[in-house]
Amino acid sequence: MHQTSSDTSSLGGFSGSRVILSSASCQREPRREWFCVRCRPKHEHIAAANLRVHLDIDVVCPRIRFRKETRRGVVWFVEALFPGYIFAEFDFLQDHRNVHYAHGIVGVVHFGDKYPSLDAETIASLRDFDRGSGEILTAEPSLAKGDAVRVGEGVFRGTTATVSAVLPARDRVKILVEFLGGLKEVELPRSALLREGHPVKLLDRIFVN
Repeated sequence: MHQTSSDTSSLGGFSGSRVILSSASCQREPRREWFCVRCRPKHEHIAAANLRVHLDIDVVCPRIRFRKETRRGVVWFVEALFPGYIFAEFDFLQDHRNVHYAHGIVGVVHFGDKYPSLDAETIASLRDFDRGSGEILTAEPSLAKGDAVRVGEGVFRGTTATVSAVLPARDRVKILVEFLGGLKEVELPRSALLREGHPVKLLDRIFVN
């Protein structure tokens, strides 16, 4: 059987999942289970659509929408919550080869000849990211006094600052920036600021639109 990489460091492991053998050595009654499937870079949603449409396989492919600083200022981006991976429910003996060779798929994650399946609790947690918006979670980390932020547009673009006050009624924020050798308090729109850190690491302070 063609082997595929089992590097799943970004997924945090398979605690509580069962391990089954490959189709060549596994003797059991057919059953559908959830597996982690590795995809081509930036092809997660394409691979998920192919499995759903062509193989009638249930897929969880959570994506996250977040703001990022670019040359044009702050722009919204959408990317996979788990880059390079999706989660699919299928009968291993019957569908493994079809899944493996589906467009956009690299292979089913495995360790030697063992293919770990994910338990129902894990899948339920992943489904929590699908809030009825096409599996795209909008991440807008909240800001609080003392937070480190980066200005994404305007005169102070690129400057790292500290939040001094949040003005939710006007959707604006006051920040402290270094200016002419001292600290100056500046009031800016909330949309002009980015919290330091990758959005996936800030999920504990997300607002879902």
